[in-house]
Amino acid sequence: MSLPVLTGVLARADANIQYASVGAGPPLVFAHGLGGNALSWWQQVPFFMRRYRCVTFTHRGFPPSKVVGGAPDPADFADDLAALADLLGLDRFSLVAQSMGGWTGVEFALRHPGRIGRLVLAATSGTFDPVSIDAAAHARWQGWAAGERARLQGANVHPAAGMNMAVDRPDLNFLYAGIDAMSPGLDKEKLRTRLHALRTRGPGDAAHLDMPVLVACGELDPVFPSPVGPALAATFKRGHHVAFANAGHSAYFENAAEFNRSVEAFLKL
Repeated sequence: MSLPVLTGVLARADANIQYASVGAGPPLVFAHGLGGNALSWWQQVPFFMRRYRCVTFTHRGFPPSKVVGGAPDPADFADDLAALADLLGLDRFSLVAQSMGGWTGVEFALRHPGRIGRLVLAATSGTFDPVSIDAAAHARWQGWAAGERARLQGANVHPAAGMNMAVDRPDLNFLYAGIDAMSPGLDKEKLRTRLHALRTRGPGDAAHLDMPVLVACGELDPVFPSPVGPALAATFKRGHHVAFANAGHSAYFENAAEFNRSVEAFLKL
C-alpha cells in the first residue's frame, strides 16, 4: 500500500523551495548535493518512509526551486532549511546531508543545535575546512584525486558518479547524469567556488555540536577527501565514521543498500 505524499512550496522573500513529505514517525530530512535535487533520494525515501517521516527538498536555484536572479548563495541554505522546518512543524529532526548539502546541515546544526537529533555528513565536511581537520590526510588524497579526476574526465564520466558506477551500473550512471542535467541554467562552477569560500570552520567549531554525527565516506571519492573522514568524526563529541570500500562520491546512489543500512543503524544508536 502506498503512503500519501505531501508536496508544496516554501515561499521565501527571494526564493521558492519545493519540498515533499511522506511517511510517519520521527522526522528525517534529506539535503542533496550539487549534482542532484530532491529526486536524488529515490533509494532512501522508500527504505525509510515506513519508520520515519521523510522530508526532501530542492535547494534554491535548483529547478523546480527558484531564486531571484537565478544564482543561489549557499550562505542562504541553512536559513532556508530553518524556514522549511518551521513551516512543517519540525521542532527537532535528524538530517542526512550529502556533499553540498553538508553546507546546509553544518550551518543549521551550529545555529540551531537543539533542533538536530542526529546528523549524517555523507561525503562532505560542509563548512569545516578539511585541511584544518587533517592536513596530512588531505595532502595524501590530493595527488591521487587529481589524477583520478583527470582519468574520469578523459572517459567522460562525472566525477561525482565515478568509474565503478559508470562501468558496473550504467543504469544508475545514466540516471545520475539525467538528474544532474535538470539544472541547465545553473552555473555550478560558480556555486562550487562560493561553497569552497565558506569552508572556514575548524575543530573548535565542532566542539559546539553535541548531537551524534555520522561521517560517511566512499573510499574511492575524488571529490571529497575521504581519508580526512576519521579525523573529522573524531572532532565531534559524539562522532562516528563509516567507509564504503567500493564507492566514490555518491555512495548513497551507487551503494544504496549498504548506505541505508549504515544510516539506519546510526539512527538507532
